[in-house]
Amino acid sequence: MPLDTAVISADPAAYHTPLLLVVVPQGGQPASLAALDEATGGALGRLYGAASFAGKRDQTAVLYPSGPQERIVLSGAGKPGELDQASLRRAAAVGVRVAAGMGVASASVLCTAEAAEGISGGGGAAAVAQAITEGALFGAWRFDEFKEPPREQKPHLERVDLLVTSDAEDSAAGHAVGAAIGAGQTLARNLQMLPGNTCTPTYLAGVATDLGQRHGFEVTILDRAGIEEEGLGGLMAVSRGSEEEPRFIVVEYRGADAPPIVLVGKGVTFDTGGISLKLPPHMEEMKFDMSGAAAVLGTFEALGRLRPKCHVIGLVPSTDNMPSGSAFKPGDVIRSHSGKTIEIVNTDAEGRLILSDALSYAKRFDPACVLDAATLTGAVVVALGHIASGVMGTDDALIEEVRSAGNRSGERVWPLPLWDEYRDLIKSEIADMKNSGGRPAGTISAGWFLREFADGYPWAHIDIAGTAYTDRASPISGKGPTGVGVRLFSEFVLARQL
Repeated sequence: MPLDTAVISADPAAYHTPLLLVVVPQGGQPASLAALDEATGGALGRLYGAASFAGKRDQTAVLYPSGPQERIVLSGAGKPGELDQASLRRAAAVGVRVAAGMGVASASVLCTAEAAEGISGGGGAAAVAQAITEGALFGAWRFDEFKEPPREQKPHLERVDLLVTSDAEDSAAGHAVGAAIGAGQTLARNLQMLPGNTCTPTYLAGVATDLGQRHGFEVTILDRAGIEEEGLGGLMAVSRGSEEEPRFIVVEYRGADAPPIVLVGKGVTFDTGGISLKLPPHMEEMKFDMSGAAAVLGTFEALGRLRPKCHVIGLVPSTDNMPSGSAFKPGDVIRSHSGKTIEIVNTDAEGRLILSDALSYAKRFDPACVLDAATLTGAVVVALGHIASGVMGTDDALIEEVRSAGNRSGERVWPLPLWDEYRDLIKSEIADMKNSGGRPAGTISAGWFLREFADGYPWAHIDIAGTAYTDRASPISGKGPTGVGVRLFSEFVLARQL
């Protein structure tokens, strides 16, 4: 069940709630909490006085006061001079994750004035409410669809109210944006978490169809026959080894009469590597190879709720990549949608093949720009770890725009070069190019491959292989999917609306 959120104008000191989460900056007790401290019989003052809590990033403390709040959780946002939306978003996620583990069905969250001051010049109350709401939804996410309920089940956290003492109208506007983006990210994470035998290309097409029915989007689904008729040669090649039908998904939101922003997401619902078979350890994580597709569909969930004045088209080429007697193989030469030929040297470099078709297909829309997101290369993890995604493209201004959206959303990206010299890595003796440039500069050579098909429009590619999911728990999330791309895409689109 999705988390319900709302904005409530109330005095936190007198507000009755099973759990009050308070986001605070690093330092001593905030002056704005004096009334709450008094209402709790000085419990906050004693906590700060004992120097057991200082509001450092990811630091939390739990109190059981004698007052209208059954529990109080303090969540540190970090140093006052370094606070931004990302800090508040993270503190809210950390705190709500603690709250969710305490067996309460509802909670309330308060961002202190001292914590909000750090971003007061960058959006004010609306920016604070958006960040807190996104963080709450992120921290509360859980996935238990395939588990039997325990015999003695704690209540699940189902509602979080944002308490405000002023600027209620601006806070409500920010909350609406945060709730929509949070819902989109929840959809993306749910899709990512599904196993490959559930989340097939046909399943993703069904999700897109449902989005269209609920939000009034125009949705076009190409089945295998349609894909062949359209000449999507990369998608056809990758899908040859599988019994699952491929799909090419087109979703259109027309909120303005303007050239569209086109968002492309890699939708490989399971990647064995094909004939170039991956090693068995951790292969189960290859269900996350459709994370780019999840980001696109999650963004459309946010667009449907917000209805911004913009024109956005989503493209999702989807298949799985399996070895079989009919699978494409190293040494094959295929013809892409653009007409360019590709020598296959590694069937595990399959994502760029289906993206090449989508980038070529996008040209018909005469787009304002095209952004693609894909779990494309392990090399980007070597370069940037699990903190930032890699970004490359044909337009420096667009790359900077993406980087700025990443900073605002907390989904940071870092540019890698597409210098002409790197093109040599994908030269082929018998075709227009080969599909892998080898291990050196692997992320860049993959970007160069995609660049060959991003013709006639500004384009940026975002490699999310290191950020789409995590194999270890953190203060803000358990193991598993992150829904990365939804916040970044949403921030980018909203900044461009007319």
